[in-house]
Amino acid sequence: MRLKSSFWVAAYLRRLQGEGIFAAVRRRGAEEAGAVFVKLALLDGNALLFAPAPQTSYDDAHPTDRAFVATTAEPVGEDVVENRLRRELDFDPDAWIVEIEDKAGRHRLDLAKT
Repeated sequence: MRLKSSFWVAAYLRRLQGEGIFAAVRRRGAEEAGAVFVKLALLDGNALLFAPAPQTSYDDAHPTDRAFVATTAEPVGEDVVENRLRRELDFDPDAWIVEIEDKAGRHRLDLAKT
């Protein structure tokens, strides 16, 4: 069974803050199963966006772990990330947005194997 989104986000924020990485919930989504998007602002006008990995990227050994994929290979302008987030919220109004601000680009997410 997968953790509720609200519980996962709270634990994720605690983990980041424990490592001195600033992060905050920018938008609360559905408590039970809202998709979680993570914006990583690099504090130079660029950012990365991490989206939930597709179901096909989960292996049989760990089917309940949350995994993420980067939506671009390289950092892009924050306006590009914001436009993508707007489109995601239009499609799924129950989604969460977590925003991290870190010059070093630390996010501590489990990324899906491609």
